[in-house]
Amino acid sequence: MDIMEYVWAFVIGGLLCVIAQILMDTTKLMPARILVIYVSLGVILEGLNIYQPLVDFAGAGAKVPIIGFGYALGKGVIKAVDEQDILGIFTGGLSATAGGVGAAIVFGYLAAVIFNPKANT
Repeated sequence: MDIMEYVWAFVIGGLLCVIAQILMDTTKLMPARILVIYVSLGVILEGLNIYQPLVDFAGAGAKVPIIGFGYALGKGVIKAVDEQDILGIFTGGLSATAGGVGAAIVFGYLAAVIFNPKANT
């Protein structure tokens, strides 16, 4: 791999994170709302075939941030609708992102077991 692929992945991924941080610092939007905006934006941009060129250019820099999760949901739904018609709307997103969701559950559980979290009082 060319070193510039790593550089562009870092720059694009960092830019997406900087935009979210600016939104948190300059608006009254809470992080959860920004998360929803990013996921929804990823789905919309994939539906309009705008996000795929960014993924081709930046690779993991465009896939790893939360907007990439929306991209994966949208891509999975589009593929499933092509294969299964209307039923694909309900199955495509989950099947496309099952690996990431499963990993988040497993690692979240392991972190809770290892670090013994305390409830907020």
